[in-house]
Amino acid sequence: MLIYAITIFLSAFLLFQVQPMIAKMILPWFGGTAAVWATCLLFFQTALLLGYAYSHGIVKRLKPKQQWMLHAVLLVLCLALLPVVPNAAWKPLTPDAPILRILGLLAVTIGLPYFMLSTTGPLVQAWYVQAHPGKVPYRLFALSNLGSMAALLSYPPLVEPFLTLRAQALTWSGLFGLFALVCIYTGWRSYKGAVTVEETEAEEEAAVEQPSRGSYALWIALAAGPSMLLLSLTTHMSMDLAPIPFLWILPLTLYLLSFILCFDADGWYQRKWFLIAMPAALGMLAWLTSLGPSERPDLRLCIAVYSLAFFIVCMVCHGELSLRKPHPKFLTGFFLMVSVGGAVGGVFVALLAPTLFNAYYELPISVAACGVLAAVVVFLEKDWPFRKDLLGWPAILVYTVVAGLLGLVGRDVRDMVKNSVVVTRNFYGEMRVNQYNGLYDWDGYRSLVHGAINHGEQFTHPARRREVATYYCEDTGVGMTMRNRNIADMQRVGVIGLGTGTLAGYSRVGDLYRFYEINPAVEGVAKDHFWYLKNAEGAIEVVLGDARLSLEREPVENYDTLVVDAFSSDSIPVHLLTKEALQQYFRHLRPNGVLAVHISNRFINLAPVLERGAKALGKAALFVESDDDEEGKCFGTSWVLLASNPEVFKAEAYKNGKPLEAAPWLRTWTDDYSNIFRVLKYGGTR
Repeated sequence: MLIYAITIFLSAFLLFQVQPMIAKMILPWFGGTAAVWATCLLFFQTALLLGYAYSHGIVKRLKPKQQWMLHAVLLVLCLALLPVVPNAAWKPLTPDAPILRILGLLAVTIGLPYFMLSTTGPLVQAWYVQAHPGKVPYRLFALSNLGSMAALLSYPPLVEPFLTLRAQALTWSGLFGLFALVCIYTGWRSYKGAVTVEETEAEEEAAVEQPSRGSYALWIALAAGPSMLLLSLTTHMSMDLAPIPFLWILPLTLYLLSFILCFDADGWYQRKWFLIAMPAALGMLAWLTSLGPSERPDLRLCIAVYSLAFFIVCMVCHGELSLRKPHPKFLTGFFLMVSVGGAVGGVFVALLAPTLFNAYYELPISVAACGVLAAVVVFLEKDWPFRKDLLGWPAILVYTVVAGLLGLVGRDVRDMVKNSVVVTRNFYGEMRVNQYNGLYDWDGYRSLVHGAINHGEQFTHPARRREVATYYCEDTGVGMTMRNRNIADMQRVGVIGLGTGTLAGYSRVGDLYRFYEINPAVEGVAKDHFWYLKNAEGAIEVVLGDARLSLEREPVENYDTLVVDAFSSDSIPVHLLTKEALQQYFRHLRPNGVLAVHISNRFINLAPVLERGAKALGKAALFVESDDDEEGKCFGTSWVLLASNPEVFKAEAYKNGKPLEAAPWLRTWTDDYSNIFRVLKYGGTR
């Protein structure tokens, strides 16, 4: 069994190592948003489905020797496609939702190798059964998930900090070559052993009962529920709860752990106790989701409760899957249905939900679906009292619990858009415009919110609509730069990140302010629901698309100031911070121009990154920190200002700035190397 275990573990490890690696390679091309990762997950789940379908097909239609020969040829063909490095020709030219482009890029770059890796779990288990009739192979499935989890947990702390992207691609490709050899040997050994046991196997299989259509449908449903909940909860925790980098690892780890426990041995899933805990877990998920940011308990408690509740749901669904494992003869069909369920969850969350919904309704919908699924599982048990008497007290209790859960979820869906002027959503995420009326008209204001991040506010009183607020007040880094302008000179200002267009409040007659924004919906919201752009004294332009790609295509703009404001969430667009990105910015700045980078972030310290970049390019750097004001109009911020001419920062306007601390411990970020893990803040401060 050792050679089968090695093959499966290595394939699962490579399968989950390539996911963050390839995603990191292409994230800069598509704006670095969470939706890119969700689209990647959709591709991975779809490829897994195709791999399982392939395994099921060849096991059913081909003899063992033919299976091995076909698989060996495809593995050798994969070697000709290595290393797995994406072609720059796939970079998008427009800001339209690039889902199909991402899927096409992934298919061309890693499609066949990833497909072949995805076939390994069910196929090698089938080979094991062919060579060892009567043996139960399902522990190999648990081992596969263990390999996946090992890859997932090792990438951020062990791979990303020490290897460039190209080195990662070459190392992975080398390991894939090793896997191909091991897999080919395993297949050869299996078909040699299978020849001698064909007659015995045929006699045993003749007496095996064929799974019903209902069994196939239930397998799909039990796999789809946790998949939907995994993706929707990950999005909610990363965007609405706390934009903490790598928080997405926690739900995925628990998801894989539940597979490992449920398929490793029967004792881990204690059915009675987990089914009793299931309603409480779903209720907690629905209740926490309904709470606003100010109503939630401590962040650590929220994460702990979400994680525990999610784990219970996964244990129930995957435990019920494990209890319904068919005879090994139908192993590949079983795993095919499991992959269908996973793909259904991925398609719903990553593809359908952004198109059909204007808000993140998929989490409450997923919670409700898992509740109904648990009730179905209970009623399908012939020996339990629920099915014997559909109007008895046990059944009524189940009806009541499910109805209460659905009612709570329905309230959540209703309240998600309450008190918002507008709620809109597309590939790049959900945005809300909220109206706040103070005691007096003078205090009223609107805010633009994306997940848990405030992207700007504006006073609604006509006399205050040009007042600059939030992160851009006069004592901030960018405010200092605006104060230092010569009143007689017309200014050319570039801004990466539109938001509400607050910086347009600084514009004067004759100035040009050009905003670069990747999300087309932001422009409409800024123009229709805020007044900064409409009331600006200077000329305003909005360039849609990824800012770096736009700047690469444009001729030299000769900006007096270039503002980069795109780093407030967990989905840091790293490609806007690399040495090559800084070179591009200074190409567009005048000799005495200033690059202002907004780095306020509770969980990531970007100051060392900019210090290393400035040092590598020989630029002067200044760190400017400001505090909240008493009125609540101005937020505490952190800015880094960079200039080619250090004399610029000797002006009176910059007297409150201080030099950046040297960070020799950090490697300079480039397009080929970056490491978010190295600059995490563990205290959660600004």
